[in-house]
Amino acid sequence: MVTDASDDYDPKNPPQGTLRHGVLTEGPVWIIFQGDMVINLKHELFVSGDTTIDGRGANVQITGAGCITLLSVTNVIIHNLLIYNCRPSPANDVVELNQGLTEPVSPSDGDAISVQKSRDVWIDHCILANCADGLIDVTQGSTAVTVSNNRFTHHDKVMLLGHEDDDKDDAGMQVTVAFNVFGELLGQRMPRCRTGYFHVVNNDYTGWIIYAVGGSGSPTINCQGNRFKAPDNPHAKEITKRIDAAKDWKSWNWRSTDDVLLNGAFFVHSGEQDSDDPYKQATSSVGVKSGSQVEQLTGNVGVLGLTGGGSGVVDNIPGIIQFNPNTIVYEGGGPTPDGGGGLTQSDQDNNSSPKTIFAVIGVLLLFALVGCGVYYAKRKKDDEK
Repeated sequence: MVTDASDDYDPKNPPQGTLRHGVLTEGPVWIIFQGDMVINLKHELFVSGDTTIDGRGANVQITGAGCITLLSVTNVIIHNLLIYNCRPSPANDVVELNQGLTEPVSPSDGDAISVQKSRDVWIDHCILANCADGLIDVTQGSTAVTVSNNRFTHHDKVMLLGHEDDDKDDAGMQVTVAFNVFGELLGQRMPRCRTGYFHVVNNDYTGWIIYAVGGSGSPTINCQGNRFKAPDNPHAKEITKRIDAAKDWKSWNWRSTDDVLLNGAFFVHSGEQDSDDPYKQATSSVGVKSGSQVEQLTGNVGVLGLTGGGSGVVDNIPGIIQFNPNTIVYEGGGPTPDGGGGLTQSDQDNNSSPKTIFAVIGVLLLFALVGCGVYYAKRKKDDEK
């Protein structure tokens, strides 16, 4: 049981009663909390395998340096925590990775939860908001990861699944994203997938600034029974985004079935649509319901029993640094153009922007008028001779 919310001790030798001591204890370990507490981490928190962090029955908030990292572990559950304002951990930090292994680590990116080289991980009923990098990153060969019943809010790049497009370790990655609410002021990556297989099922998307579901490196994405409500920006209606992709994206297996599309949202399919075979590895054991039932299915997401902050409104989280949506960076690099920079539905259907077409026509007319003027002047001069 965690009885001491402080993290001011030597990270190589944390005292009993602290969360750091609990996550370093040889498992199986089930960590619970004595009562409400805010844990302001001074160093990246490495969680050992066979560990459950269970915040039920208390309002447990985690913030600070590094936040939670799973590195080369199996069988970890993270449940019922509010994680926010995570920032990069110090450079050359020396921490205990697990019992008997203490070594310097490179500075973290400032993710809320980072899963690296790990498997059999369940992240459930958490609220995640406004961190320096991602809210959840799953990379470097991690697989068998389930992200469910969480509320995400006030953040740019929400969830990264896959380290690099050519990372062979990620080629067999399987991740299920189910029953989550992607809430207020989210920019992109809900999720952003690389090589691997991803089941995105029965989630509620209340809007986005750039896109919702994206990827690169030919991932297989199986979207089923979600509710997508597009933002009002007419250039950000598309749910999907292929990143760093030329013509080969048309062969990537991305499909949407039983999704509810609101406010002009549209999903661009690609690859196989008539057969379930390519999607078998991207189909989890979750029983898929129609997108029309998403509001009921996600009615109790986030931290159970938490009022105020449990609603996902970050104004109710004490001490949170307010997220500035103007800092969002377009996935391809550079500032977000026109609040989204994507195509409208008609743009997508016509495979070219109407604004671009009118601009080209205008230029051609201008050249024609100039040419006529030159010809008329020459004829007049010749007639006067």
